Amino acid sequence: MSDVAAVENLVDKHKKLRQEISKVIVGQEDVVNQILLSVFAGGHALLIGVPGLAKTLMVNTIAKALGLDFKRIQFTPDLMPSDILGSEILDENRHFKFIKGPVFSNIILADEINRTPPKTQAALLEAMQERAVTVAGNHYKLSLPYFVLATQNPIEQEGTYPLPEAQLDRFMFAIHLEYPSFNEEVNVVKNTTSNIKVDISPLFTAEEIIEIQQLIRRVPVADNVVEYAVTLVGKTRPQGKTAPNLVKNYVDWGAGPRASQNLVLAAKAHAVVNGKFSPDIEDIQAVAIGILRHRVIKNYKAEAEGVSEEKIITSLF
Repeated sequence: MSDVAAVENLVDKHKKLRQEISKVIVGQEDVVNQILLSVFAGGHALLIGVPGLAKTLMVNTIAKALGLDFKRIQFTPDLMPSDILGSEILDENRHFKFIKGPVFSNIILADEINRTPPKTQAALLEAMQERAVTVAGNHYKLSLPYFVLATQNPIEQEGTYPLPEAQLDRFMFAIHLEYPSFNEEVNVVKNTTSNIKVDISPLFTAEEIIEIQQLIRRVPVADNVVEYAVTLVGKTRPQGKTAPNLVKNYVDWGAGPRASQNLVLAAKAHAVVNGKFSPDIEDIQAVAIGILRHRVIKNYKAEAEGVSEEKIITSLF
């Protein structure tokens, strides 16, 4: 299949995928869209939202619709790296045998990642970066495609271990979940308090997802679009010459080069699912908030004056 035909096929299947997911998930269209862009671009995502907004149901539904394996890990203060990676045990023949942990799946929901100590967070982040784990000196490759969706509760911060900036940078998107609208909440209550059961049909295979990720890598990008992405990221750095006053006044640290890479990759994915064969500046802007939100570190003045990351990022357009 040519790349043109592959893009047209993906546009069609993406529409069906959204319809399939909407059978279970009411609203949250931007959230679902950004998660799918992450999957297609081969990145990971951090979901930030209060409890009860159906984060687990959403990931489970998306995994089923994509035809991928899904595992959920509940992060707690006593969780050890071996609990997620797996460990070696002695079998009945006195030979060491490796028992795989839950990290060996296509889609991992790392629930409340900030509730576990840095040692365990680092074990997951190694798997995210390398698509492989090392246990007792042995190297084990993870099955592809591999995608981590971590959740974080923005309210309860007591007894938590916030992810350092260097680890936050491993996530392609940081996605904020908002409360549903009145009508959406009415539909949620109706759907979840009845006996109606919805079956989700898988529309892809793991091999097709890998082909889509390769297709997106092959999408050509004009030089001016790449330069726009790099310029946009450069403006988030208060020490830089191009930083506007809003950034100099309210930002401690800006985004690094990985943000520029993720901006271009996500813009490619955004263009392709919308039927375009090359991204333009509008595609960069469409994904910029999700890509830059967790990479722009505000100062105390911004917190005191209620200046949001979204306001800072959109002012750079």
